[in-house]
Amino acid sequence: MPDDLHALSPLDALRAILGPAGLLTAPEDLAPYLSDWRGLYTGEAMALLRPASTEEVSACVALCAKHGIAIIPQGGNTSMVGGATPESRPGQVILSLARMNRVREVDALDMTMTVEAGLVLTRAQEVAAEHGCLFPLSLGAEGSAMIGGLLSTNAGGNTTVRYGNARELMLGLEVVLPDGGIIHGLRRLRKDNTGYALRHLFVGAEGTLGIITAAVLRLFPAPRETVTALCAVPSEDAALSLFRRFRAADEGAVRAFEYMSGTGMGMVFATIEGTALPLSNPVNHYVLVDLTASREGAGLRTLAETVLEAALIEGEIEDAILAESEAQRASLWRLREEHPEAQKRTGANVKNDVSVPVSHVPEMIRRCSEALREMIPGSRPVPFGHLGDGNIHMNLVQPEGMEPSAFLARSHDIMDCVNAIVRDLGGSFSAEHGVGRLKTDMMEEWRGGAELAAMRAIKAALDPRGIMNPGKVLPGG
Repeated sequence: MPDDLHALSPLDALRAILGPAGLLTAPEDLAPYLSDWRGLYTGEAMALLRPASTEEVSACVALCAKHGIAIIPQGGNTSMVGGATPESRPGQVILSLARMNRVREVDALDMTMTVEAGLVLTRAQEVAAEHGCLFPLSLGAEGSAMIGGLLSTNAGGNTTVRYGNARELMLGLEVVLPDGGIIHGLRRLRKDNTGYALRHLFVGAEGTLGIITAAVLRLFPAPRETVTALCAVPSEDAALSLFRRFRAADEGAVRAFEYMSGTGMGMVFATIEGTALPLSNPVNHYVLVDLTASREGAGLRTLAETVLEAALIEGEIEDAILAESEAQRASLWRLREEHPEAQKRTGANVKNDVSVPVSHVPEMIRRCSEALREMIPGSRPVPFGHLGDGNIHMNLVQPEGMEPSAFLARSHDIMDCVNAIVRDLGGSFSAEHGVGRLKTDMMEEWRGGAELAAMRAIKAALDPRGIMNPGKVLPGG
């Protein structure tokens, strides 16, 4: 830190580091950053920091560490669990990575792309495509979510069944530590067996151990053939059987396998303009299947038709449609991606981002739906999500006519109800959304003992003053 900053107040020193465009304090400028996307949390901050380089991040963090100022790192602010929202307490700043949005390098031979943390996911996908490659991470918030936040939460999404979570798509990281030190780990290596793999500490840590400023991402060959099908299935078990059938036919072709309930689809049709069911009749269960191949002439359509014909004979599907164009494919995917917005428009809802072993998904959906209806008569379970990797969003929408505030007052009862069943089935209370502020109270019961003690020890070692994203992930932290 330059000596001439020591005589300044913390805010003036931060302003000197960042310049006029890099530090905002006006209430109207701060407001969009103080609340989460779902409207669950609103906090306070004395300033918004907008660094334009890793060096500026480092200088800001070092200054904040010196003065004991808490830092809330924020990317696209799309967290579903309040992971990027400040608490209501003085002495903290929000650090936005939005200005750090450059693509530093693309190597189509190495199949890597080095990008800054503020790059929006859709832009990362576009840049990869411009180089004849694929960056496969895909999720509903991809038009707003940023690479740093996606890695900090180990985001999942629709293609995990084929490509894995964000962790599996990262080779190296550049990270600013809580004292301002910089880990220069932007290595493009598939093999690097040189001690602790520190990069993996920061993936999924939700900004509590440091600030990811850049990353080396893995790329893949661009798809040259794609087939998408929407299927009506008679039950949750039939959906799982259909997944097994596609996987047995060609496991490498299955890029996504998504489950939607009839209730959720009905909400989409009722609230989202321009959506309609492309099948003959509405049913209680649907599956969206996405197949891709990186070579031409892979015969995916023939494969899909063969699998669906056999499934129809066995009673595993009742109806199906194969997309005939890119526009139709996009319309089928839209039915899946509009589920969160449709639920929001239908009424107050409680979200449960849970996972169980894939083989237990049907049982989990049935048991949770029955338990929730019994707990709150008239409530509407809306299970949907990534059947292929065991991650179902077991959401619940309020009964018609019930006061939203009264329904939301039962949020933790609803989550406890779902989590009890998920735990019985060997699952997790957070599959891809993280812990954030919403679920810290669950950590003691689910990850207590030696596991939580190890997490606390890591936090204390890297962030002894507790300035990095306080109140997130660890209970009492």
